[in-house]
Amino acid sequence: QVQLVESGGGLVRAGGSLRLSCVGSGSIIGIAVMGWYRQAPGKQRELVASITVSGITKYADSATGRFTIFRDNAEKTVYLEMNGLKPEDTAVYYCNARREIPPSFDKWGQGIQVTVSS
Repeated sequence: QVQLVESGGGLVRAGGSLRLSCVGSGSIIGIAVMGWYRQAPGKQRELVASITVSGITKYADSATGRFTIFRDNAEKTVYLEMNGLKPEDTAVYYCNARREIPPSFDKWGQGIQVTVSS
């Protein structure tokens, strides 16, 4: 059973930093496109950042220049380094692992709360 477990969320003041971690079971981290999404109350879930198997990254406009996604395949972990946090970054953050070619899968973590106070 593929599992993703997030950690590193919490409460931080505006301007502060947090590093989210997502640990995957088995070899999932090394063969999937990994993404961090977030969902604020009353809003749709949105992509924050993603990284391909080859290391190509993509960021939402709101994250560009402030957030960095990176992976450590040996540690089976994907990270989201968040700097310069703003109150509008407050949301539940979800880790996602997606692979479209066999063995294909689309897995989500349980989510972790990030709250940025003003």
